[in-house]
Amino acid sequence: MASRNFRAWMPNFSLPKFQGISQDTALSWRDKSLLVPHLQELINHWCNLREVPFKGVTTNGELLPNVYAYEDQGIDSGAIAEAAHEVFNLCKPGQIVALRQPLNSKTWRSWSNPEIYFSNYGLRLEELEEDLIDAILRVIQRTLSPEGYEKVTNARYVNHFLGDLCDAHGVMNEYSYNFQVFGEPSDETQWGWSIYGHHLCMSTFINRKHLHIAPTFIGAEPNEIDQGPHAGVTMMKPEESLGLALMQSLTTEQQALAQSYKEMHDPEMPPGRFQRADQRHLCGAFQDNRVVPYEGIKATEFSESQIKVVLEIFNQFLIYLPERSRQSRLEQLRRYLPETYFSWIGGFQGQVPFYYRIQSPAIIVEFDHHSGVFLSNTQPERFHIHTVMRAPNGGDYGNDFRASEDRVL
Repeated sequence: MASRNFRAWMPNFSLPKFQGISQDTALSWRDKSLLVPHLQELINHWCNLREVPFKGVTTNGELLPNVYAYEDQGIDSGAIAEAAHEVFNLCKPGQIVALRQPLNSKTWRSWSNPEIYFSNYGLRLEELEEDLIDAILRVIQRTLSPEGYEKVTNARYVNHFLGDLCDAHGVMNEYSYNFQVFGEPSDETQWGWSIYGHHLCMSTFINRKHLHIAPTFIGAEPNEIDQGPHAGVTMMKPEESLGLALMQSLTTEQQALAQSYKEMHDPEMPPGRFQRADQRHLCGAFQDNRVVPYEGIKATEFSESQIKVVLEIFNQFLIYLPERSRQSRLEQLRRYLPETYFSWIGGFQGQVPFYYRIQSPAIIVEFDHHSGVFLSNTQPERFHIHTVMRAPNGGDYGNDFRASEDRVL
């Protein structure tokens, strides 16, 4: 059995991709990466997907109506808008132009989770003065719950730690992220912001006293920091343990229904079900219009205790929302439990890696253990995790809350 400790899979610095990485910047690393054929092909594919007008993730190509509705969640959008204007006041003219986008801008959809800096919209934190970085972080902090902001911060720290492991701080550090503002920040208007970069992507839509966050992507390689000033930080442990507990709590017959594929890269998978970049998850970057049919077992088969686990998994994926906003969203998801499905890929005993998805008309959450990108494991391991959350049926980017002229392009 291979070691489950990431230290057994330290980067193989003899590989060509690591040559010169200690001197690389985000831009020079991008230029080198775009010379790799499969990466250039992937990015071209993503850019082509972005050109298709936004519709939303669906189960069959048809949008379900009336899934989302405005609610007064008590969000202090004025305080968030005030923080955004503090950012504007610190920007130079050229930075303002880069930072601000129309409310319906296509660049909502330009987020991506690799470390390859090919999508350069907004302001890159690592290129900014410290006071401007701090001001941007205050916008994020005022928007999110304390737990959510801590999770975002820890994702940044883990990215910096990977830069430590690879001697690649110009490529991966705690400020390797782009930030954008959409529309006019105010407590009386609809507006939003996004942040994206390696293993951290979030799109946030603010509608007076209502907050909607989707999509999100959080990942970690490795999923723990074992030394340095942030030693002890871990990522996605609750999502991992709760998903496994749910699968293990099912009867043998229920497990057979839930388990779509027994192997992580199963020979029974149809073409496209496993992809080199996204591996098993379906709703990552540029998959805004993907058709994702239901799979697995319906939540109507679950006991009340199992339903509680499902709701706690949702809670972990929605941890960024302030308490009142999160409870509102969880109540919505509870109403859709009769149309909620749980699916699984891989084993579910011991320390084996796995994938799961929980999907309803109002949410899709995905959890996936990946093979190494910078660490040297060629098979999925529990220390490299990707998680994705989508609001299907037009909910991503708050699209279903907008007037027709303000919808994402």
